[in-house]
Amino acid sequence: MKIANYIQDLLYRYECVILPGFGAFLSRKEPAFIDEETQVFYPPKKVVSFNSQLKKNDGLLANYIAASQKVSYTTSVNMIAEFVEKLEESFKEDGKAELENIGRFSYAEEKLQFEPFGQVNYLTDSFGLDSFKTSAIARETYKKQVEELEEKAPILFTPERRKSPAYLKYAAIGLIALGVSGFAGLNIYSSQVSKHNIAEQQQAQEQLQEQIQQATFIIDNPLPAVTFNVAKQTGNYHIVAGAFRNEENAQKKVSELKEEGYKARHIGENKWGLHQVVYASHEKRRDAINMLREVKSSNEGAWLLVQEL
Repeated sequence: MKIANYIQDLLYRYECVILPGFGAFLSRKEPAFIDEETQVFYPPKKVVSFNSQLKKNDGLLANYIAASQKVSYTTSVNMIAEFVEKLEESFKEDGKAELENIGRFSYAEEKLQFEPFGQVNYLTDSFGLDSFKTSAIARETYKKQVEELEEKAPILFTPERRKSPAYLKYAAIGLIALGVSGFAGLNIYSSQVSKHNIAEQQQAQEQLQEQIQQATFIIDNPLPAVTFNVAKQTGNYHIVAGAFRNEENAQKKVSELKEEGYKARHIGENKWGLHQVVYASHEKRRDAINMLREVKSSNEGAWLLVQEL
């Protein structure tokens, strides 16, 4: 088997195949394209180039030949050296040399030139794909033809009329009215909730409860325990005072609002990771809206959140 055939095998698998003492064959991928002049579609491919500076043996070609021919590594290296000598002799005699299905070498102005052959596509992903010629779609031409036909002979469709019992018409009208009213009612309710939550939709969080830390002191005369009853806020209508990236800032805001007399609390993080602080929560929507109007005078950024915590 010729050395050129082994180089071809390796070009399918690798992007650089060095022919020791001669140079390296490099391959790079090119995407599919269409030649607008010839209207030919070409599939993706590998384009082969040559670099005469890379001559040092990296062992890839020699090891592959040794494994394929079942010979020693030294023997395969000698086979490659003999092949390179024949190439050099071909240059001296004819001034050119060819590697089957790879490319043609020649000298121009005392410089080695390489011209790759395009018969073989070394990109395995394009196996079985070949170039083909197609014609452009004349969309505008067909559109103009249809418009001209419509102007000359407009087409009118007259559906066949069928008589149906009167009671069926009334029944259909009743069903449509019920469906429309039910659908409209559902949309109205959904839109009311979405108007408040669309900007910052909240993830369902478990209800956070304020807890009082218990401290134990060892003293001679212990004091009796003191129990505080903290009222639990309920309701799905929350007046949001702000959202903070830092939880510490959120807690400071809660303290400030409590000093102002609000039943403020931290209701957790939203899906953007912001800690939300509310003035208060209400059971009734009307009460929440009234409070929102009050706090708007001092906080334009306050808004109503409808969410079950």
